Amino acid sequence: MIDAYNAQNPHQLDETDKRLLDALQTNSQMTAQDLSRTLNLSASQAGRRRQRLENAGYIKSYVARLNPQTLGLTVQAFVQVQMQAHTPDGARSFARLVQANPEIISAWTLTGEADYLLQVWCADLSALNRLIHDVLLPHETVARVQSQIVMNQLKSDAPYPI
Repeated sequence: MIDAYNAQNPHQLDETDKRLLDALQTNSQMTAQDLSRTLNLSASQAGRRRQRLENAGYIKSYVARLNPQTLGLTVQAFVQVQMQAHTPDGARSFARLVQANPEIISAWTLTGEADYLLQVWCADLSALNRLIHDVLLPHETVARVQSQIVMNQLKSDAPYPI
């Protein structure tokens, strides 16, 4: 059941909603019972509130964050890609290439000099070299690729500010 406040303002969150979302960003495995203690609500109220926020699209999914080093991924890099032509077919083709390569874990289109920014994780420098020279550069619309290897990550992907 949606309360009157959120029925009138579907994009407005009350303080309890914000606390619930903040708690789930820290630990997405919290049960309704865990949330009830955190929010000072009954478990059924906390569960209904979470369900409402899921249905409203505030919560997209629940995932496990893995340790890349434990998986044998030792090189993180950001790769800027500049296109030589900007056609709809070229953009779709490049998007398919990005989706097909699991080393590319995030990708953004940008304004400015680079057209795309790719976040990649590779097993080693040779694997990064292969990704750049055997996958990205041969693409028919890619003009230039520039990579920056991450030396140290000062802050992990943090929860969104609510």
